[in-house]
Amino acid sequence: MNDGTAPQTIFRNILYNLSVFFRHPAALATGFTFAADSFMFGTWVTLIPFVKTKLELSDGELGLTLFGMPIGLLLANPVASRILQRYGLVPLTIWSTMIMALSFVLPLWAVNKWMLFFNLLILGVAVALMNVGMNTCATNIEEKEGRKIMSTCHGMWSLGGMLGSAWSALLLNWGAHPPYYMSIQAVVMMLAVWFFLRAPLKKVPEIFHEDDGKARFAFPKGDLLLMILIGACTSLCEGIAFDWSAVYLHDHLNAAEQVAALGFTCFSLSMMFLRFAGDSLIPLYGERKLLYFTVISSTVAILVIVAAQSPAFGIFGFLLLGMGVALAAPILFNAAARVPGFAPGAGLATYATFSFIGFLLGPPMIGLMSEAIGLSKGFLLVALCTAATLLCVRQMNYLRDADY
Repeated sequence: MNDGTAPQTIFRNILYNLSVFFRHPAALATGFTFAADSFMFGTWVTLIPFVKTKLELSDGELGLTLFGMPIGLLLANPVASRILQRYGLVPLTIWSTMIMALSFVLPLWAVNKWMLFFNLLILGVAVALMNVGMNTCATNIEEKEGRKIMSTCHGMWSLGGMLGSAWSALLLNWGAHPPYYMSIQAVVMMLAVWFFLRAPLKKVPEIFHEDDGKARFAFPKGDLLLMILIGACTSLCEGIAFDWSAVYLHDHLNAAEQVAALGFTCFSLSMMFLRFAGDSLIPLYGERKLLYFTVISSTVAILVIVAAQSPAFGIFGFLLLGMGVALAAPILFNAAARVPGFAPGAGLATYATFSFIGFLLGPPMIGLMSEAIGLSKGFLLVALCTAATLLCVRQMNYLRDADY
C-alpha cells in the first residue's frame, strides 16, 4: 500500500477537503442549499404514512398520487436551462429554494387524492428548478476555482435528509400535528435562505458562454444515455428509501411510526459519511471503479432489506443502501455537465430530467406493483434493474480515471 492509499493519508485528505469546504463561503452556501432541499424531503418522507392514513389511500392509490412529482419534474426540467440563461444562476437557485420550501407544505393540507396529486406536481416543478440551480452552482465552483466540492455538497444533501427525518420522527413521538409543524418549518427556511444564504450565493461564479447553437435540451444518446440509465436505477434505489422505507418498515415489519422513520435516517447517515469522503475518494480510485461499487453494493443492500425479518434488520439494510448509492449522484451529475454539445446547464438538466424518473416515477410504480405482486417483489425488480447497469458502466467513455 503506497502513501497515497494508506488509510491515515485518505483520512487526512478527507478532513482537509472538508475544512476547505466549510471555510469557503460560496461552497458552504451551496452546500446548505442542498441541505435545505433534503431537510424538507426528509421531513416529507416520514409523513407519507400520515398522508396515506389521513386520505385512506391504498398502496396503489398512493402510488398514483406520487406520479405528480415526476410529471412536474418533466414539465420543468426542459426549460430549466433557458430560465438559468435568462435570469441567472444565483436568482434561479435562491427563488427555487424558497418556492421548494413552501411547496413541501402543500401535500400535508390536501383533502383528497386529486388535490394531493396536483400539490405534488407543483412540488416537482420547484424541485426540478432547484436541482439544476444548485448542481450548476457546485459545477461552476469546481470549474472556475479548481475545488472538488460536488460530493461534499451531496453529502450536505444527505445530512439535511437525515436531520429532517430525525426531527420529524421526534415531533411525531411528541404528538405534533404534521401540517402545522411543516408549515412553520417552511416559513423559517424561506427566511433563512433570504437573510443568510442570499449574500454568499452571490459569490458563486457565473460562467458565461457564447450561444453557439449547442443544444439546450435533447433526447439523450451515447454516454449521456448510459449515465441516465445508471442514474435512473440508483435514483430508484434512493426513491425506495425516500418514499417506501417508512411504509415498508411500518406495514411489513410491524415497526412503530417513530421506529419506521429511522430507516430513512440511517440511510441518510451512511450516505452522508461516504459523500463527505467522496471528494477525496473519487480522484483516488476513479469514477468507473466507484460506479461499479455503487451498482454492486446497492443490489446487495436491497436483497438484505427484502430478506429482513425484523425492523432492526430492515433498518440495517437501508443503512447499507445509503452507502451503496452515495457516490452515484456526485459522479454522474459532474460527468453529465462535461458531455460536449450542450449549452451551459443543458447537459446537466437533460441528465437530471431522465435520471430523476427513477427517483420520482419509480416509487409510484412500486406502489402499483405492490398491489399486484407485493412490495418485496417490487424491490427485487429494482435490484435486478440496478445489477443490469454494470454493463452501462463498462461502456461509458466520459469517466475520469484516478488521480485526475
